[in-house]
Amino acid sequence: MENATITDAIVKDLRFPTSLNADGTDAMHTDPNYSCAYVIIVTNTGFEGHGMTFTLGRGTEVVTQACKSLFRLVKGRNVKEIYSDFASVWRALTSDSQMRWIGPEKGVSHLATAAIINALWDLWARIEGKPLWKLLVDLTPEQLVSTIDFRYITDVITKDEAVAILKSNAQGKEEREKVLLKKGYPAYTTQVGWMGYSDEKVKDLCKKYLELGFTAFKVKVGINLKEDIKRCRLIREVIGYKNKLMVDANQIWEVEEAIDWVKRLAEFKITWIEEPTSPDDVLGHARIAAELEPYGIGVATGEMCANRVMFKQLLQARAIKYCQIDSARIGGVNEILSVYFMALKLGVPVCPHAGGVGLCEMVQHLQMWDFVALSGTSENRVIEYVDQQHEHFEDPTNVQNAHYMPPTAPGYSTKFKKQSVAEYEYPNGVAWQHMFKEGIFPEPVD
Repeated sequence: MENATITDAIVKDLRFPTSLNADGTDAMHTDPNYSCAYVIIVTNTGFEGHGMTFTLGRGTEVVTQACKSLFRLVKGRNVKEIYSDFASVWRALTSDSQMRWIGPEKGVSHLATAAIINALWDLWARIEGKPLWKLLVDLTPEQLVSTIDFRYITDVITKDEAVAILKSNAQGKEEREKVLLKKGYPAYTTQVGWMGYSDEKVKDLCKKYLELGFTAFKVKVGINLKEDIKRCRLIREVIGYKNKLMVDANQIWEVEEAIDWVKRLAEFKITWIEEPTSPDDVLGHARIAAELEPYGIGVATGEMCANRVMFKQLLQARAIKYCQIDSARIGGVNEILSVYFMALKLGVPVCPHAGGVGLCEMVQHLQMWDFVALSGTSENRVIEYVDQQHEHFEDPTNVQNAHYMPPTAPGYSTKFKKQSVAEYEYPNGVAWQHMFKEGIFPEPVD
């Protein structure tokens, strides 16, 4: 690492035609094509870092351009210097005096920040020859905390507190790591519940995932109450009432509407309602949480939470019972670590959002670090799992008996296969050119 310098970045727009089979459909996003802005950071030593941020198709070209615009802030930097003061590098990316105007710390600029930051962490883990979760576990408390920018959150958590928490939880780390390596980390599935699926397909998928060992299932709701009741009843008939059922509205409702709608679904013993209203409405989430608490239904959100400051408010206001970080929504690993610390201090379990391209691959590392080094438990915690696009990665997720098994290859599990890049880079990839030619998708308009 001593002489490694960042020399270049390759940024690619990768898209997959998931809308053809209604995969990923929900009340708000009716035709998603799972996609990502994919960043490859190149060094003069041969080591590369691979990172990404998740998108739904159109607009990915905007994020890739933002990645190129931000890359100048790390190009030419010595790698060791970056990791010795990672928090300052993160702040530089989010605080550029001109680029921050199209954020700040939200939207396209923050998605681009996440892609670059995730690539930098992948690079660090590859240089160290460790999977990211193990790199995080092996860092000293002081080293790990030094990667976090605590600006705007010191009223909840400080550097000294974070270091003290890690030190106090150090006892038992080795034993927890052994448990993780043997049993993995529990998962739930959303694969059964996409809005565009037929009832027959939903039933078949529920049976499939029961046989695979899953005990927690999530279904999309929010467009038609009668249909939601019908779908929840159908799923309960297959999975029974010993297993967990969660519902996800993907921000479609008004606050009062959310309260009334979910009360009508309470008979199905719902564990949580996810994204019931605007992701920015902290007080709205708090109101919904208070109204649904007597029914035993928690509120979960976070996949579109803009940054650590929004998470701080959701946690402070007791607006969420389950904190859902997303590996590509806020500014990459550094900022996500700060949310884990705040959630732990305020007593809210983290249950990561995943399922999109590369999200499962990434969030598993973060949750495994939390289990071994931070919270020390998987109680009331679970990682989302969707069985899509994993075949495009060199180190895909390995889920056995509804548990994520810890990655063993160095890195953040974010490196795409060369063949997949050649096929699905938009719009010139082989697969996309074929679909344009066959009339499956219209050619892009400049």
